[in-house]
Amino acid sequence: MHNRRVGRKTALAGWLRELDAVELRDILALRKDAADRRPHSLRALADELTTTASLRAAVDGLDQACRDVLDTVLRLGDEAGVEALAERLRCNGKASRAELKRALGQLRARALVWPAAGRLVSSPGLRLLEEEPPRRITPAPRTPRRAPQNRGFADRAAITPATSTVDGVTRLVDLCDVEQVTCRAVLGLRELRRLAGVLRSDEGRTRLWVGLAVEARLLAVDDGRLVPTVGADAWRAASPAERLTALARAWPRLTWTPGKQRPASAEASSSDSGDRTRRGLLEGYARLDEDEAFEHRHEVVAELVWTRPAVHGRAATEAALVEAESVGLVALGAATALGRAVLAGGVDEVAGRFVPPEAVTAHLRPDLTAVVAGLPSRELSGVLELAADGAAGGWRFSGASVRRALDAGHEPDALLARLASVAEHGVPPTLAHLVREVARQHGRITVTPVACCVRTEDPVLLGEIAAHPSLAPLSLQPLGPTVLASAKPAAETLALLRAAGYAPTTAAVDGMAVVERVPRRRVEPPPVRAATGGWRTPLTGHEVAKLAAALVERERPRPRFVLPPVESQRIGTVRLLRDQSLVLPDSEVVLLADALVSRTSVEIAVANGPRSTVKHVITPVDHAAGNLKANCAPRGEHREFLVSRIRSVRAVTGV
Repeated sequence: MHNRRVGRKTALAGWLRELDAVELRDILALRKDAADRRPHSLRALADELTTTASLRAAVDGLDQACRDVLDTVLRLGDEAGVEALAERLRCNGKASRAELKRALGQLRARALVWPAAGRLVSSPGLRLLEEEPPRRITPAPRTPRRAPQNRGFADRAAITPATSTVDGVTRLVDLCDVEQVTCRAVLGLRELRRLAGVLRSDEGRTRLWVGLAVEARLLAVDDGRLVPTVGADAWRAASPAERLTALARAWPRLTWTPGKQRPASAEASSSDSGDRTRRGLLEGYARLDEDEAFEHRHEVVAELVWTRPAVHGRAATEAALVEAESVGLVALGAATALGRAVLAGGVDEVAGRFVPPEAVTAHLRPDLTAVVAGLPSRELSGVLELAADGAAGGWRFSGASVRRALDAGHEPDALLARLASVAEHGVPPTLAHLVREVARQHGRITVTPVACCVRTEDPVLLGEIAAHPSLAPLSLQPLGPTVLASAKPAAETLALLRAAGYAPTTAAVDGMAVVERVPRRRVEPPPVRAATGGWRTPLTGHEVAKLAAALVERERPRPRFVLPPVESQRIGTVRLLRDQSLVLPDSEVVLLADALVSRTSVEIAVANGPRSTVKHVITPVDHAAGNLKANCAPRGEHREFLVSRIRSVRAVTGV
């Protein structure tokens, strides 16, 4: 298997060498991750193109038709060819043949599949994409139909959901500040449902609020619970527009898959690709002109699912669309100005158009509800939260909510005064009567944490408590006419008494009332996730073209330097004469070779006995088998000399 992979990588490098600079540039443009590594050769480029990360990025960018063809090529293996593909995918008609040709062109343009010797070769490292082999090429869905629409309609329609999201996240952060919200690796389904009930929302919207708050670094997991971060107070004190800006910027960064059955994770898995799903959806809507809208949302989802199936599942994309509408990024089938700003930047410049100003007063109604026009200010929220449950536009007073304010140490007259300070039309008599009625019964029972005792000045009430069936877990025992002993700690005793409909307070051993407060804390948010990608700066289009040209030029075969025939002959003669003469210096060997090649005259000294030489002025004409054939001056006699007997060579002139 290893040898086969190496062979295919070599084949890829060989195919790349056959391409010109323009074709190579187009491949690098589609495989930017490989180009950004700045390979120094086509072999190095082949290595980059076959890495797991690069192949995954290339395959993730394919539409469904290309994936069908690629998967079939991988299944056919060495038998892959155009005709075999056409037969396997039932491409019998003109249209299906054209689609097969288009898909193969896309795969070739990404260096995933290329032709070689009449068959199709796939890049090493690719894996099957589907469990079941495709039976045909999946046809493209209908292009989403568009309709003209006033560009302001979508923005106005997005105000209500955007305001609701800001309000929901605000209430969630405030709730986590005063109440324990259990969260470990994920927010449990039971806790999510409890949160949804407290916040009067559905599970899907509550999951989105939790995800936005965590991604915007407003909440973080600490010691098994969700706790506000050190930046939550500044966000809470900011204007509604600034709060929406932070949430809108956080939405496309959410990595957990939209619409998952499991709750939103406080720390999303690295395998999730929800951020790509959300951004891809928003980019799909942003392609519209500002005065256009899609007529049918299901057509948009179908096109996204077919265009990039690796990123867009149908359920996840539909859920992402619901989220985008909740944040105010999409409305009435079009991208809003806020949605376009999320992609292009400048969210803070437009966010103010999608949330109303803060409200500082509320309308307290006789039916014990409070209505707030818009988002309540922090001061207004603080007053309403003292004695009411709910949210902006839907607060409700009850005996339990008023008792909560009295438990916190607020006197009834002071509580009514605070409510009057934020009431547009004053406190209605029904609400004032409710507060005074709860206050009349409040404190008639006290719980003293001895371990613990329940005390009251009313013996009849004490007997009623002792006989109450829902209080049996306390194992209440009379210690006197006004005291009962409880088997449970003070906190559990208080909770059970309140659940039974009583309104006890906590008192110290000396009888002084104890005001109950939830300890608050702030934690540092987790570090921002590092951006994916390498440390290199991405190449520009011009730089990609320059790299392609350089790679092609570097691989171009260099022409061999061909010596002129005379020069080649001279070098060969020099080598031969040097081998045959053991005494001549190199300079004289070269001189003799030049004379032989150019037919010029030289003076040679030839050995004639042990210690004597005879000089001859010759014009060499040939050389063979160690003998130098030459014409001797002055008569032009033809003679032969052994090269091994020549002792010196000198140049002569005038001959």
